[in-house]
Amino acid sequence: MDTEKPSTSAAAAAVASAPIMQEQNALLDSPLHGPTLSSSSSFEALARHDPNLSRLATHMFQKTEEYITHELNAPLEDYRLLEEMNKATIAKYKDMRQIAENLNVSTSELSLKFQQLAPLMQQIDEISDTVDKLEAAAYKLDAYSIALENRVKCVLQRKAGTNVAQ
Repeated sequence: MDTEKPSTSAAAAAVASAPIMQEQNALLDSPLHGPTLSSSSSFEALARHDPNLSRLATHMFQKTEEYITHELNAPLEDYRLLEEMNKATIAKYKDMRQIAENLNVSTSELSLKFQQLAPLMQQIDEISDTVDKLEAAAYKLDAYSIALENRVKCVLQRKAGTNVAQ
């Protein structure tokens, strides 16, 4: 076995790497068609294949597509529902804001009216106190007039009794 030794280190590296490159090329070669561009595909475009396997693979990919589509659409539907709920909430808050503003205006108007009526209510209270005093005076006057009437009757009865006795 006579082996030639390379004269340069670059040539030595090329000779040493030759078996490694042949192994890599062997992995990329197709058994039917020779070298291919892809090392990850085991499918030969021109090779005969099982139609049942092809149909099942197509069916699997369709089902996978449907599954992924539904998985992606579920959060989308959740977001749409959330958006609708947010819009409804915004509308409710607008209604509540309008109601609160109306209540604020009504409260302000009622407060102003109360302030305007306060002097009149004070006068009504004073009139009520005066009426109470007049009523008490009327009861006293009524009691005095009854007592006076009883005295007058008494005096008249005495006079009538003395006139009869004479």
